[in-house]
Amino acid sequence: MKRKVKKSGSKKFKKKSLIWAIIFGVVLVGGSITAFATMGQNNSPKNPENPEQLISTLLQPIVQNASALGTSKTNVTLVEFGDYQCQYCARFHRETKDQIINNFVNTGMINFLFKDFVINDRPSDKLSTLAAIGSYCAAEQGKYWPYHDEVYRNSKGENTDWVSKNSLTQFAVYAGVTDVNKFSACLDSKKYENLVVTNDNLARSIGLTSTPTFIIIAEGKTPLKIEGAQPYSVFEGAIKQVITQIPS
Repeated sequence: MKRKVKKSGSKKFKKKSLIWAIIFGVVLVGGSITAFATMGQNNSPKNPENPEQLISTLLQPIVQNASALGTSKTNVTLVEFGDYQCQYCARFHRETKDQIINNFVNTGMINFLFKDFVINDRPSDKLSTLAAIGSYCAAEQGKYWPYHDEVYRNSKGENTDWVSKNSLTQFAVYAGVTDVNKFSACLDSKKYENLVVTNDNLARSIGLTSTPTFIIIAEGKTPLKIEGAQPYSVFEGAIKQVITQIPS
């Protein structure tokens, strides 16, 4: 239940991917709850390349108005790496995201943050990137999350031509963006394209290979990675496991 990205042949990329694959405590694929037994073990390399800086980068929103959902009082964050054309990302948003928001974010237990991992771009149009640019154009008018949800609500799969400037502008209107001309000009300028690339490079640099991929980050704990549009029970079990390991 995930979309794979093409592998890179770069030796440097492979080295960094290996380092951060080791740092992730557990990889959950298929919803195996038994995997939680190893989460507390410290299996990080002795000298990883700036792990604190990487964690800090993972927790930072790409722009100010695209901040995480939640409260600053918690030090547990669920970070999703996704592509707006990814059908499994859309499934997560239809079937699971609202339960996580209602039960864990709105109750102050975790934060929820989204970062772009544009694995469905075609060289001829780069529509996943365009949809992501639109999210930051919407953020300029305080509508990042409503736009984000609206795009996924209208998802029609990978490269089926449902993403266009006209459709993204309409989604922005549905999301409450009031200055349509400003949004349209922002989209045309592609002023946020480099920021989308930054997010995408971050995902690849830590060895992510599919969307959606989720990372649970808690202060002082080994990050936990969950791959795919897993059922709510998998997220619930993982989040509760992380929270119970945090000292009061």
